[in-house]
Amino acid sequence: MANRRALHFVFKVGNRFETACFYRDVLGMKILRHEEFEDGCKAACNGPYDGKWSKTMVGYGPEGDHFVTELTYNYGIGSYQLGNDFLGITVASRQAVSNARKLKWPLSEMGDGVFETKAPGGYKFYLQDCSPPQSDPVLKVTLAVSDLQKSLNYWSNLLGMKIYEKDEKEQRALLGYADNQCKLELQAIPGKVDHATGFGRIAFSCPQKELSDIEDLMKRENQKILTPLVSLDTPGKATVQVIILADPDGHEICFVGDEAFRELSKVDPEGNKLLDDVSLTSKFLSALWFAYLFSY
Repeated sequence: MANRRALHFVFKVGNRFETACFYRDVLGMKILRHEEFEDGCKAACNGPYDGKWSKTMVGYGPEGDHFVTELTYNYGIGSYQLGNDFLGITVASRQAVSNARKLKWPLSEMGDGVFETKAPGGYKFYLQDCSPPQSDPVLKVTLAVSDLQKSLNYWSNLLGMKIYEKDEKEQRALLGYADNQCKLELQAIPGKVDHATGFGRIAFSCPQKELSDIEDLMKRENQKILTPLVSLDTPGKATVQVIILADPDGHEICFVGDEAFRELSKVDPEGNKLLDDVSLTSKFLSALWFAYLFSY
């Protein structure tokens, strides 16, 4: 599985402007690209919504060799209810901790130089007050599971992830496709995993020829396929093939054809401006509407 890469995690956001400020000003990430869509995604990338939406890719470097976050914004939806499914993203960045302190962004010290903070909307981040041990400061994504062994069978035996650590007492495990990539941490919790409406999606890439093999394997193993292998078009950019799966706890997993994705995911130097333009326009129109409502 050496050719597989951890790509990104998808968050639903209710306020693009505040969220972008958190990622840029607190975490110190860059806007890599921003895209607007008139209709819902065929692979439900924006969730179960049919209307206009946008996605913004943010990270510490190009998507070709960094794990990034995909911020999806559905027009007209101001907030989402969080469940217990997403437990946080861990980032090693002394600069992020310094930024948060300067901006008086809430930080809770967890011990050993680790601080918990939250993005607008409530998604948790754990900031390590140290230099990153690898080129990408994003170290791991932590997801809740109801049965660790059942989840390990799925992620390791079926999806081919290597188990780097396993702690039976703490009921957690760390997995990944490569030593220098962002890892996936599975943490068992009591009871069921609840995704509520703010659920996200983790994405990986693989050679395009492997996508049909993944689909065939999931069919043979009677595993859930949320979106069968499909081609997704982005106007003016590459068409990518994806398949969307669900693990035993319903966590959504996207596998993307790597060759087309590398073409699609090139950094757009106008991405930052595009996001700022639509965010400011949305704020201006909202202010006008608010003024109109209370003028009578």
